[in-house]
Amino acid sequence: MRTESMAVFKQQQVEDFYKIGEQLGSGQFAVVQRCTERSTGIDYAGKFIKKRQSRVSRRGVRREEIEREVGILQHMQHPNIITLHDVYENRTDVVLILELVSGGELFDFLAQKESLSEEEATQFIKQILDGVHYLHTRKIAHFDLKPENIMLLDKNVPLPRIKLIDFGLAQKIEDGVEFKNIFGTPEFVAPEIVNYEPLGLEADMWSIGVITYILLSGASPFLGENKQETLANISAMNYDFDEEFFSHTSDLAKSFIRQLLVKDTRKRMTIQDALNHPWIKPLNQREALVRRLSVVNIENFRKEYIRRKWKMSFRIVALCNHLKRLMMKGDSEEGEELRDCESDQEVDGKPKRRRGRKRSSTS
Repeated sequence: MRTESMAVFKQQQVEDFYKIGEQLGSGQFAVVQRCTERSTGIDYAGKFIKKRQSRVSRRGVRREEIEREVGILQHMQHPNIITLHDVYENRTDVVLILELVSGGELFDFLAQKESLSEEEATQFIKQILDGVHYLHTRKIAHFDLKPENIMLLDKNVPLPRIKLIDFGLAQKIEDGVEFKNIFGTPEFVAPEIVNYEPLGLEADMWSIGVITYILLSGASPFLGENKQETLANISAMNYDFDEEFFSHTSDLAKSFIRQLLVKDTRKRMTIQDALNHPWIKPLNQREALVRRLSVVNIENFRKEYIRRKWKMSFRIVALCNHLKRLMMKGDSEEGEELRDCESDQEVDGKPKRRRGRKRSSTS
């Protein structure tokens, strides 16, 4: 049973309560390892977050940022959102003991399919929407929705369950309190982030539009040759539905995306609008049939998935080397920029162009 006291950062050695196993993943200032609870034998994921050691240091995460993430996660209890089990702290790290999500990324799972109908695709999009609906009804914006943060609890079931992870950038949106920031992964950020305008729940809806676009086609709507071009494309709303990638995509699906990729936040679909959209919730048999007969461009999706993974591996190595150089040089302003302007594992790359449309290949 989870209680308010769970949010206490236990000043005990996590190793006394959990057997630390293999590494499951890593980010800029965090490492995730399998942790087996000694008293129950249950496996969890331990997220070891490196704390910033002083005000002048640029390495590590500020404790107040970790507290914010914990404060949000401790109240989350939804089938499509990762669960926080416990929190430990030592001199150098805060350790979040999280639900173990072992099914891998959604996009990894889809890339292995031979075919995928829009009806099947919406079963996953609907779960993403359900998780975001839970957040938004509590005035919480995730602010880092992207394929790498959409996981499967277990892929070896007929319909795997989606889990939204990584609440490091999440914020409680307070009425009457203006919030601005420049953060997130460029490929998925909303225009209001690019333009340093007040932010709200609407930014998540934009990201869902980008994710859906990529899922259906393998192409990425705004991706440029570099970060600056990507952000310029977003601000200018420079995207279309290239026939090469969307020849078998239904008008319903395109309508869903169009109503999410709207620059004016007042006109962008809300989470409730998205859940009620006929692509997600068909109004009649004709709409249901259209969704069943329309197919995802799985061939291009698979090809770009391979490219995406290769580039991510390359960038993780580059990031590790970059951080190692920073460690050798001492504190650097650049280290601050990495945390504030980009989410974990995001480094500029130069993907291949095709007739002005960019394919998805960033982290």
